[in-house]
Amino acid sequence: MTFTKLIPNIFYTDIKVGLKLFVDCLGFSIGYDNLTSAAPSCVAEKDGLSVFIIQSKEFAEKDRPEIRLQTNNIEDVYAKFSSTHPELLHPNGKKISLKPWGAKEFALVDESGICIIIQQF
Repeated sequence: MTFTKLIPNIFYTDIKVGLKLFVDCLGFSIGYDNLTSAAPSCVAEKDGLSVFIIQSKEFAEKDRPEIRLQTNNIEDVYAKFSSTHPELLHPNGKKISLKPWGAKEFALVDESGICIIIQQF
């Protein structure tokens, strides 16, 4: 048996918050688009990664995930996000720092509490 991709579901009370983080800030593009339905959702894709963004107040209130994205050029990624979306820098991860496990990291967090940790080993 072989798996080819892991695609997490991320729930938002207002899907526009998720689109700001994943599309506007992180540069994902919309693959599957069900944004105009009564229960909006979409699949956002970038560099072989995918995330299923779903508007569901019930599930958004139950789950605030933390996701890690690994890169090979954290300084460039940080420079871009800190200049284009400084409001999304996490209060506890506003700068790149070296963690005890050997990764350089900084973090983004949107207004709903979804946290994206950017890391480089």
